Amino acid sequence: MTVVQESKQTFSPDTSGRHPRKNGSARQNKDRRERVFIRLSPEDKQRAQYWADKRGFSSVNEYLVEAVAEQIRRENLDYDLPTLEIARLNEIIDQFKALSTNCANLERVVTSGFESLIGLTRGDNYLLSHEDGELT
Repeated sequence: MTVVQESKQTFSPDTSGRHPRKNGSARQNKDRRERVFIRLSPEDKQRAQYWADKRGFSSVNEYLVEAVAEQIRRENLDYDLPTLEIARLNEIIDQFKALSTNCANLERVVTSGFESLIGLTRGDNYLLSHEDGELT
């Protein structure tokens, strides 16, 4: 797709009561849209026509206007995530939290195990304390 020419013509309302000139419509007068001409390969035009028909647009031009607006929103990071992506992200977040908890538990078990081993090698064990024969 290549942009061939950009025209900054805007259509102003005709005060004589006649229809606007240059194939303008009343809607164009309200919107003050600018014209942009593009060239598409026959394959791209056919695909654009297919999606315009499938999405319920009345013409390829309306479809292309919406496509440009949507691409601009994506470039600005202003779009909604589909439900499937949100569900997958939530699943990944839950898995990450579980992994973090498991790592913390593993660290606690290993630390206490090494402390027990070090205590045994030093002889500092409450089980090895000397008994005098009395129960307390």
